[in-house]
Amino acid sequence: MRDAEGPDETIEQPLIRIFRFWLPLAATWLMMSAEGPLLAALIARLPDAKFNLAAYGVAFSFALVIEAPIIMIMSASTALVADSRSYRTLRNFTFALNLGVTALLLLLLIEPVFRLVMIGWVGLPVEVASLTRIALVILLPWPGVIGYRRFYQGILIRANQTRRVAYGTMVRLASMGVVAGGLFAWGRLPGAWVGAAALSSGVVAEAVASRIMVHGALSRLPAKNASEPADLDYPQIWSFYYPLALTSLLSVGVHPFITFLVAPSRLGLESLAVLPVVNSLVFVFRSLGLAYQEVGIALIGSRWEGYRPLRAFAGLLIVLATSALALIACTPLERLWFAGVSGLSPELAVLAGSTLLWLIPMPALSILLCFQRAMLVNLRKTRWITLATFAEVFVLAATLLAGIHWFDMVGALAAAGAMVAGRLLANWLLIRPLARGVRRRLGPA
Repeated sequence: MRDAEGPDETIEQPLIRIFRFWLPLAATWLMMSAEGPLLAALIARLPDAKFNLAAYGVAFSFALVIEAPIIMIMSASTALVADSRSYRTLRNFTFALNLGVTALLLLLLIEPVFRLVMIGWVGLPVEVASLTRIALVILLPWPGVIGYRRFYQGILIRANQTRRVAYGTMVRLASMGVVAGGLFAWGRLPGAWVGAAALSSGVVAEAVASRIMVHGALSRLPAKNASEPADLDYPQIWSFYYPLALTSLLSVGVHPFITFLVAPSRLGLESLAVLPVVNSLVFVFRSLGLAYQEVGIALIGSRWEGYRPLRAFAGLLIVLATSALALIACTPLERLWFAGVSGLSPELAVLAGSTLLWLIPMPALSILLCFQRAMLVNLRKTRWITLATFAEVFVLAATLLAGIHWFDMVGALAAAGAMVAGRLLANWLLIRPLARGVRRRLGPA
């Protein structure tokens, strides 16, 4: 990466290239991050807002958990689809996973199973549980369709067609807007069902658009990639992917656990209502870095010449995202957002503002984690990612339990503090294995 022609060749141009590659993916995540606040604001303006916001948040959390094993397939397809043979092998693997996660959601929807989990274990009020069940029925296509479109989006990223990923998200948002607006105007469905219908229609439209747009990239795949020593087979995919799938399952699976603990806490129902609203806002700023995992995988280079520019760009994102969220959380913009834009009642808006203050570090910690994970995927050290995630979930759970049962904290505040504590530990645990891998690739800094 170093060059005799001066700093423009060594620093500026690589950063500009990263920016141009990252920008469409960041726009994709930003557009997706907008759907949460918009749907929450819509639900808050429909009847029985508190019950429906809680039901929507619970349904969405469980849909994310069931989707979790397929989330990392985008990273897998970005890293592994090098030719027609590897494409077909990973495609078959992905479709099998899609069927599996859809079957899991069907299992949860069986009446005795649903009542045991949602009322018996989670402790939801009957009114919230009945709204949640129909919302999950509407979300039935969600897990498999997410896996389908993420597989093809990874191929688009590898082919340097990140703009097409953003175009697909525009299709998703347009479809969601039409469905949500139409059902809102109709006014005969509970808000939780309106939100679920908008989400399902959006991901289906995006999946169809992604499959159409990837056609050209698939037609240009070589029959055999000369740089690959052997054909990709299912045991190799499983060895590479199962730590990533377990990582996603642990990361996302903590959300129902948070729901389980928060529901009976002090101000439990209010906490369940505000957490999806607050998390949706924080996700807007975390989204600046969520696309960075695939950027790091795609642009590292065969000799790791992209490592230092990628690290520098991650630092810039951390400063930008943290500063922007702090500006909202510590100024009257917070009240304007929660009470004005999100439509929360004064009581819920105050709780949401207090919760947001705890979560100011989350964008920085998430961007750092995405950078660390990208580098470890390039090093084929995916098991370290799983180990760090397991530790994060353990600390999050322990901290949340302590906050609620020992210190009698409000559920939303305890959850926010626990999320930050767990993420800090995950970042710390990945520092050493990443440093060792970088030294082997680049030598001492």
